[in-house]
Amino acid sequence: MYEAVFFDLDGTLADTAPDLGGALNALRQEHGLAAIEMAVLRPHVSAGTRGMLGIGFGLKPADSGYASLAERFLQLYEQRLCVGTELFAGMAALLEELEALGIAWGIVTNKPQRFTLPLVEALGLATRSAATVSGDSAAQPKPAPDILLLAAQIVAVPPANAVYVGDDLRDIQAAKAAGMHAVAAAWGYLGDGPDITSWNADFIADHPAEILSRLDKP
Repeated sequence: MYEAVFFDLDGTLADTAPDLGGALNALRQEHGLAAIEMAVLRPHVSAGTRGMLGIGFGLKPADSGYASLAERFLQLYEQRLCVGTELFAGMAALLEELEALGIAWGIVTNKPQRFTLPLVEALGLATRSAATVSGDSAAQPKPAPDILLLAAQIVAVPPANAVYVGDDLRDIQAAKAAGMHAVAAAWGYLGDGPDITSWNADFIADHPAEILSRLDKP
């Protein structure tokens, strides 16, 4: 059996699109722009601020005006961290089953601690997660393996005995770089890049319940 399962946060563990999208549309409203439908925003949520400002304002991090918009976007998001956010269907049951099996689980996200920790607290998971690691918890965020390796170190499990579940290509890249079993979450946002079938994941799960089937080593 694998000894630990780590989850990406946005788009894998929890559906944070309503609040991230809400913050973006509030920012657009401040600039006299119409709201963007959530179905359009959803694929970009896993890319965080970069993804939101890209779809909402057509800006990249190196563009003029990006930094100030990013700061305001984050202020607006901080005000609504867990208004519409909730665990994906089936995720609560999966976490309970992992705990019943004595398998440690944790959260590894590129989201900064400033947002990760209060959100995990609001979701009622703070005392249950064996390791909650943010993008600024180590030298480099995903797709580098640093934060995944830190999570494995915290729960004292060799990376090879851990599973990482994510809904973005960089999640799979980070898991592979860390030497973890990589599971792609097909229920997530999936980004706007290559198709999930080309990510080189060890397994593609259509529902959280399928994760349990992967815990026996092949």
